[in-house]
Amino acid sequence: MKTLLIVDDEKHILFLYEEEFKDEGYNVLTASNGLEALEVTEQHPEIDLIILDIKMPEMDGHEFLRRIRQFNQELPILLSTAYGDYVQQDFSAWLSNGYTVKTSDLTELKARVKELLGE
Repeated sequence: MKTLLIVDDEKHILFLYEEEFKDEGYNVLTASNGLEALEVTEQHPEIDLIILDIKMPEMDGHEFLRRIRQFNQELPILLSTAYGDYVQQDFSAWLSNGYTVKTSDLTELKARVKELLGE
């Protein structure tokens, strides 16, 4: 069973994604900010993929990425943001750095997760 970590400060998104991916057969862990996500990744080395919000309190997604890449270069990460213009502006830079920008469409999100996990 593959393990996902979903990081988002919006509780309804965490709940929705957690339920959807559990229904798909994944083990799902959650965190509400980057600092909490770092703690979860340290406690759970079995994480196979992270779905990461960018704009969060305490530690944003960019700082989390900087820190996690210091010790894990290979872990697939789907970036997430609610700001459409921001995504368009940074989309090519993110893709060139090996990241995938998350879609709000759950069917597409599930497909991207499966693709990144080689399923």
